[in-house]
Amino acid sequence: APGVNILAAVRGSYVFYSGTSMACPHVSAVTAMLKSVHPQWSPAMIKSAIVTTASVTDRFGMPIHAEAVPRKLADPFDFGGGHIDPERAVDPGLVYDVDAREYNKFFNCTLGYLDGCESYYLNLNLPSIAVPDLKDKVVLQRTVTNVGPAEATYHLVVEGPAGIDVFVEPSVINFTRSSSKSAKFMVRFTARQRVQGGYTFGSLTWSDGGTHSVRIPIAVRTVIQDFVADTS
Repeated sequence: APGVNILAAVRGSYVFYSGTSMACPHVSAVTAMLKSVHPQWSPAMIKSAIVTTASVTDRFGMPIHAEAVPRKLADPFDFGGGHIDPERAVDPGLVYDVDAREYNKFFNCTLGYLDGCESYYLNLNLPSIAVPDLKDKVVLQRTVTNVGPAEATYHLVVEGPAGIDVFVEPSVINFTRSSSKSAKFMVRFTARQRVQGGYTFGSLTWSDGGTHSVRIPIAVRTVIQDFVADTS
């Protein structure tokens, strides 16, 4: 978890520090809190609850800015899912769960022990979507699990990355007492033009129109040739 300007005690005084090591104790505390409230949740469900309920605005309701020169609007590479909100994370509505065996397969893919890993990278059920080499179009899927009210309807809200068309099916998910607690959806990204570009960002949010707004960040980069993408 990235951390910026976190108050720390140093030699009888207080200073502001930044970095993942400063954020870790805070996120660990939120994780412990969530595990105490939901002891049956997996690590992936806890991570999803923290990420999908985070805020991308500051305390004044303005977009978060990154510490850079010159200052710029922060993006998912700066803040991940956003500024964590422990109270909202307790009741996220939906979560993106991952079985431990899927992490093992992902690890073997990174070591080159398995074939066909490109598709697997895209479809690992993380609470985020990253497409580093979009040439024309790509299709991937995610699965959400309902941890909120048994009967709920979620509508899709998409903020597409610049220059990318995003199509999601279905755009509405209904949960009932007699239905499965999990639902799959498909996401298709299509480049509007063949260009060698940088990353552009967006988000995909499932909202029940009330308490729950389940947001995941999106990062997409369009490329023309693989070797160009690898060296940019």
